[in-house]
Amino acid sequence: MILLCIDTSGPVAGTAIMQDGVIRYEGMALNSFTHSQSILPMVEEAYLRTGLKIEDTDYFAVTVGPGSFTGVRIGVSTVKGLAHAGNKPCIAVDALESMANGVTPFSGIICPIQDARAGQVYGAAFQGETMQRLLPDEPIKLEDYLEKVSAFGERMLFLGDGMPVHKERIAEILGDRAIFAPAHLSFLRPASAAYLAWQKRDQAISYLDLLPLYLRAPQAERQKNLKERGHE
Repeated sequence: MILLCIDTSGPVAGTAIMQDGVIRYEGMALNSFTHSQSILPMVEEAYLRTGLKIEDTDYFAVTVGPGSFTGVRIGVSTVKGLAHAGNKPCIAVDALESMANGVTPFSGIICPIQDARAGQVYGAAFQGETMQRLLPDEPIKLEDYLEKVSAFGERMLFLGDGMPVHKERIAEILGDRAIFAPAHLSFLRPASAAYLAWQKRDQAISYLDLLPLYLRAPQAERQKNLKERGHE
C-alpha cells in the first residue's frame, strides 16, 4: 500500500512516500514560497528515487493548514488533481499536529507556532509523550497563547516558523521554562505528515471533499470587509 504526502503550507515545500507503513522517501526544500513551481517536480523526484509509480498510489495526503493561504491552496489543489486523475482517496493532515509529531517524545508541552503577523501566531499545544491535543488550532495574540500554554506544565518546546520570529519575546515572558527546537527539528517534516496520514487512512475522503483549513479569512478579504464597514 502506497501513500504520497505533500506539504506546501509553510516556507518549506516537501514530499514523502510511505509504503506498507515504512517511509520510502522524504524530500524538502526551503524555496521562498515558490511552491507552485517546485512541488510537482518534487513529486516526480520522489517516485523516480523510489522506483514506484504514481498510478500505483493508494492514498494522496496533504497538509490542509493552518499556514500560508497561497501555500495551502497550492498543496490542496495539487493533491486534488493527482487524486482525480487516478480516482484515489485523499487524506487531510493538520500542519501544526504534523509539526509537533516530528519532535515526539518530549516530556513536556509541545508548542508549534506559525507566524500570523501583527503580533499573532497560529498555535496549538500537545502533551509531548502522548501527543494528546491540549489546545485547538487558532489564530491568537502571542501573549495570550503563552498564557494558555503556561497552564499545562513547566517545560514548553517551541517550534515552527513563528518560533524564530517571536523567540526573544517568548524567552522574555517564560524564561527557562521555554525550550526552542534545534534547526533540524524546527520545521514541519513531510515524513511526519505522511506518518499521521497513514494513521488516518480510515478517515480518507473523496478529492471532491478535500478543503483547505483556514483559521481566518485571507488578508485581501479582511481588508475588503474593513473598507466596506467604513462606508456604512
